[in-house]
Amino acid sequence: MTVEPLVLGALERTTETDVIIIGGGATGAGLARDCSRRGIKCVLFERGDLATGATGRNHGLLHSGARYAVTDRDSAKECIEENYILRKIARHCVDETDGLFITLPEDDLEYQKNFIKACQDAGIAAEALEPKDAKELEPSANPSLIGAVKVPDGVIDPFRLTVANMLDAVKHGAKCYTYHEVMAILKEGARVVGVRVLDKLSKEEYEVRAQVVVNASGIWGTLIGSLAGVDIKMFPTRGTLLIMGHRINQLVINRCRKPADADILVPGDTVCLIGTTSIPIKFSQLDTTRVSYQEVELLITEGAKLCPKLTTARKIRCYAGSRPLVADEADTTGRKTSRHLVLMDHEKRDGLSGFITITGGKLITYRLMAEKATDLICEKLKLKVPCDTATAVLPGSGESPDKILRKVAPLAPTVRAAIVSRHGDLAPLVESDTPSASSLVCECELVSVGEIKHAIESLAVHNLVDLRRRVRIGMGPCQGELCVGRATGLMTAAKLCTPDKAPGELASFLEERWKGIYPLNWGETIRESEFVMWLYQSICGLTRADSPNPAPPEHLEDEAPTESP
Repeated sequence: MTVEPLVLGALERTTETDVIIIGGGATGAGLARDCSRRGIKCVLFERGDLATGATGRNHGLLHSGARYAVTDRDSAKECIEENYILRKIARHCVDETDGLFITLPEDDLEYQKNFIKACQDAGIAAEALEPKDAKELEPSANPSLIGAVKVPDGVIDPFRLTVANMLDAVKHGAKCYTYHEVMAILKEGARVVGVRVLDKLSKEEYEVRAQVVVNASGIWGTLIGSLAGVDIKMFPTRGTLLIMGHRINQLVINRCRKPADADILVPGDTVCLIGTTSIPIKFSQLDTTRVSYQEVELLITEGAKLCPKLTTARKIRCYAGSRPLVADEADTTGRKTSRHLVLMDHEKRDGLSGFITITGGKLITYRLMAEKATDLICEKLKLKVPCDTATAVLPGSGESPDKILRKVAPLAPTVRAAIVSRHGDLAPLVESDTPSASSLVCECELVSVGEIKHAIESLAVHNLVDLRRRVRIGMGPCQGELCVGRATGLMTAAKLCTPDKAPGELASFLEERWKGIYPLNWGETIRESEFVMWLYQSICGLTRADSPNPAPPEHLEDEAPTESP
């Protein structure tokens, strides 16, 4: 197999196309892939980087659907069907861990029987295990468990998945513009004919026309809908997750009960995540989502019931995302609202042609959502081209890891494995046959100089935070303690920033990390953050004045988490 370079991102502006996609999450990228593979010219606009919304702020669970089997059978069936598809087409993004749903002494063991039946009815393989067998399979699970069910859960990296979809879309003719914000929806009478966008890097605005405009902006879909003059009722809820400093568990561990706070522990790469909460928020808070101390304490206390080791494990960061839930007035917490996908044809719904919205769903159902939306686009463009995204393998997943490892230049086995896990069969594109290219920048995540150069040259990296999403730099236990300074030097050498702007770039990255550290800044965490502060202030001469946002974090107001039903 010949590995061809793929460059993500458009170099020239487009003023006319068939379809405009608003939103660069997994669904938007999946849409661009599906449209382009069916021969439809499309352009994607994302106001930030790819996967900056809900796509990059979830726990990365490859849902088996078991979590929804009792309460939302349709969503459960969608999840298990897409689960098996993604294992085949996106295997370099997937860790096939399996999962356990455990019953604790304070839980109702009868619920387990209903759970197993509901899973089987939805087509989900659910196997009851004896407690001793479950504890042997996953030693980190609470030893007091009285019941356990094994299900085909897994882990999926949302950043790799989104980039892989976008790479395939670009390969087939799509264009991707990150840091382009849609400022207005252009209309002629009762028809949408395009958008006006702001290039946030050049500060210039321009118009692009299309036959169909797709709103794939998740929870922000309400705001995009308002630009078109249509009302899309959504229900924003904040879900908070807490990251541990190492991978405690090998299987996904769930609580076998109705969905509630802190009832899932997901392993991912070098860390693991406990989540989530569900707290209603205002639309005005979507871009300033903050985590309260109370949520952190709740996640630790309740999470320790799943895995007692969480009590003593080092906590390195917390973050929150807003779920794309379509409003259900009877649900005050977001726990009961269906995760089923919602496709809105605004021509039929609102009398506004040329405009559709795809929302709801889960990360794992992104491909199905894209397929349904593209089917509707084809109908409007009078095209009859079948969808092949369920069988066409994504870039990076064409060959098995064993075969790819033999194609990567000699490196330390762990470094080579890390590169292959992140890039799959595109790993041979990463320069690694010289001492300088194979030098490590990030020891936690085993990121090399060659890998960073590849990301800068081919994966639409504009800043250090973009780089983090591409290669996981700063996402491991050190949270950027040493690696981010080295990466800044490489960014400067590549002329993505100038020497005089490098301190601001570095400070901006550290400020972004600090937002997730601040709510849990005690014990080992505060000692670590003090060391990082000393390191960059004393050795590098960095100050808060170098940051584009030098004001210290506001005191987080106490928020009592909403009680789960």
